Amino acid sequence: MTHRRLAQIFLIASIVYNSETQAQDWADLKHFAMANEKLQPPAEDENRVVFMGNSITIGWLEHYPEFFKNKPYLNRGIGGQTTPQMLLRFRQDVVALNPKVVVLLAGTNDIAGNTGPMTLEMIMDNIKGMIEIAKANDVKVVLASVLPAADYPWKPGCDPHLKIPKLNQMLLDYADEQDLVFLDYYSAMKDELNGMIEGLAYDGVHPNKEGYQVMAPLTEVAIRKALRP
Repeated sequence: MTHRRLAQIFLIASIVYNSETQAQDWADLKHFAMANEKLQPPAEDENRVVFMGNSITIGWLEHYPEFFKNKPYLNRGIGGQTTPQMLLRFRQDVVALNPKVVVLLAGTNDIAGNTGPMTLEMIMDNIKGMIEIAKANDVKVVLASVLPAADYPWKPGCDPHLKIPKLNQMLLDYADEQDLVFLDYYSAMKDELNGMIEGLAYDGVHPNKEGYQVMAPLTEVAIRKALRP
């Protein structure tokens, strides 16, 4: 058998293995499994906060890591994830970590159809599911608005500039109904066309350092509000 043929067989085997692995761990439950296992329980006076979300959440650590420095904040964002994936891992990546607050930012990848077609109502159902789990376990919820986007570079034509404002209104209404803290990133970051203000993101969707610097004080205010007795 030639080296070229062996290489082809190896490549095919790798693709099959990766596909099967992804199918078996669709929600990427293993992603934070080791970090969660090593994590110590919160101290008695610790106001632990878990940030749950997608690439915009994990992006804090790359573009503005100082926001998390010397704070009891845990980042559990996974790039590309949608709300059904987050719902599946919510217990292990949020509740099991015993936080006082969860900052939940989700929905934009659903609109992009990352894991298949999703209506706004379906997105809300998954978000409500996570919030119900949090409340049942005495975890306070900071519900964040979806950040503005004129379009998705990886999936053009999804009309996020029309759908995101509608979803954010649904999130705000639900937050008011459930007495949750609503964290409004959208209003502070949108331009006149419902896209991201120029200079706050490196691709029109994902914040750069300047974007996170806009988000940081809004986030701190929301967390303090959620921690009030």
